[in-house]
Amino acid sequence: MNNNHVYDMLVVGGGPGGYTAALYAARAGLDTIVLEKLSAGGQMALTEQIDNYPGFEDGIDGFSLAEKMQKQAERFGARSEYAEVLRMDLTAVPKLVETSEGIFLGKTVVLATGANPRTLGVARESELVGRGVAYCAACDGMFYKGKTVVVVGGGNSAAADALLLSRVAKKVILVHRRDTLRATKIYHEPLAQAENVEFRWNSVVSALLSGDRLTGVRLRDTVTGEESVVDCDGVFVSVGRQPATALAVGQLELDGGGYIVAGETTETSIPGVYAVGDVRTKPLRQVVTAVADGAVAVHMAEKYIAENR
Repeated sequence: MNNNHVYDMLVVGGGPGGYTAALYAARAGLDTIVLEKLSAGGQMALTEQIDNYPGFEDGIDGFSLAEKMQKQAERFGARSEYAEVLRMDLTAVPKLVETSEGIFLGKTVVLATGANPRTLGVARESELVGRGVAYCAACDGMFYKGKTVVVVGGGNSAAADALLLSRVAKKVILVHRRDTLRATKIYHEPLAQAENVEFRWNSVVSALLSGDRLTGVRLRDTVTGEESVVDCDGVFVSVGRQPATALAVGQLELDGGGYIVAGETTETSIPGVYAVGDVRTKPLRQVVTAVADGAVAVHMAEKYIAENR
């Protein structure tokens, strides 16, 4: 597509934040299109069971929830275009998004590009996702009730995950490549006092052990090089996330972690551009917070459009 049609709103990314923005925008009468590279849902679509999103008493798998969100937005007139975004000019009037399917123009842009968990980079990791390898303790922790789990990492997210899991798992083994946590001091004492949390310092995961499911991990001591085997039912990888903000570099203000700086209003450093979901600076990245961002972004966008007629 490469014409002069100007949408009221271009939504980049079809995850829960993106399709909520599309739903609210379409219901408000805004001419809206969602540009999505692969399929609806983003990271959510890869989650086998979501139990912490309100309204589904038996839980729901992420793919089905994503499909429902897309259909709901499209029922009110939002369009979906499967296209890879190649370049954006967010200061242009109208704002310009160049994709594999042509150029799209919009009065406002909602960035819902998400963030991907950093991986361990060991063999069979991707194959074992959902079968013992997980990246979100808040999402998947309850599957390991009464079991033994390993948490890999030493920052705030790893410390928080270890504490959360200590309340449901029989045993939590925290593996960190250094000899002290990087996490802020507030986590240190609760972790030290948790009787079922064990620390494996100066250690990295060198291999995942498995049959059909994960059965354990092989650890390598970063000082001595010695290897040991730890039997476990699950591994939670908490070594950070990589926000999908490459296209925003040089245009929008980013924080030290590469996330788009945007507060509860979702407004970015460029008027008329909003960041929702995992891609923005925020304390909690969950489906429910992404959905809330999407609604807020449309509220702010309506105000912006009204003031810039």
